[in-house]
Amino acid sequence: MKAAVYNRYGPPAVVRVAEVDRPSIGHHDVLVRVHATTVNRTDCAYRAARPFFMRMLTGLARPRRTVLGTEYAGVAEAVGSGVTSFTVGDRVFGYNEGAFGTHAEYLSVPHDGPVATIPTGVTFEEAAPATEGSHYALAFIRTAGIQAGQHVLVHGATGAIGSAAVQLLKQRKAIVTAVCGTAHLELAKGLGADRVVDHTAQDFTRDEQRYDAVFDAVGKTTFGRCRRLLKPGGAYLSSELGPWCQNLLLPLVTPLFRGRRVKFPFPKQDQEIVRHFRDLMESGEFKPVIDRRYSLEHIVDAYRYVETGQKIGNVVITVVPSN
Repeated sequence: MKAAVYNRYGPPAVVRVAEVDRPSIGHHDVLVRVHATTVNRTDCAYRAARPFFMRMLTGLARPRRTVLGTEYAGVAEAVGSGVTSFTVGDRVFGYNEGAFGTHAEYLSVPHDGPVATIPTGVTFEEAAPATEGSHYALAFIRTAGIQAGQHVLVHGATGAIGSAAVQLLKQRKAIVTAVCGTAHLELAKGLGADRVVDHTAQDFTRDEQRYDAVFDAVGKTTFGRCRRLLKPGGAYLSSELGPWCQNLLLPLVTPLFRGRRVKFPFPKQDQEIVRHFRDLMESGEFKPVIDRRYSLEHIVDAYRYVETGQKIGNVVITVVPSN
């Protein structure tokens, strides 16, 4: 089968498309014929091994797993003898961080892992980007304990995490202020934001409104800058570790002062999460935002684009072209 492989850490150019062995399946696995996948910030971080400590997970000198990719959508090509929850021909999607391997024509996944069927009317290219940014966004919401009527500011509201966060917050009936650039204000409104702030025209950290939570979905600010935006007892959450890994340390310190605090989400990766997004897509309450599409043969160009930091929503890789 064809797959995008890399044998050393580095820039996008270390990735190449090559012929590799098709994965085998065990008694409790599903073999997926991948129709669509994505390139996201997670893939870029693992490929470049940044921050450096990620090598402890992926291989100190060189990557142990040579095919990256965390999200996928496709068709169940075969199922193990112990699988009863999926059948050959099922349209499925899911998340595979850790095992990776979605940047390929075939993928083997455990039947009880983060995988679910695709709702009727949702295409492979729409389903593939439904898990990565959204499962981080859901972790933000659950960690902060957001309830109906609470005010939440989302910084980076049109990225993969941010665009999912706005939709998921509105599904919970929160009141959302979206921070983004001028060109994307209408997109943020279309996602359901109650108010939009153009960060190129004003410093959103000087906003006069106060919030129950501030979500930094792009990891480009700090608790120190955003603290004044929070109501007493409000929470700041970021998608990144922050300078000197402060977003891992401050959750231990800020509760001692019984005021505004930092929380760091640790997202779950299980079947319940993927089924949750399936149900939301089926009901129309969540739809992943897609920026660009590339073929598997042009995946290096996709990596380069993602690393510009300019993408909106998700970048999809088409493995099997739609008819």
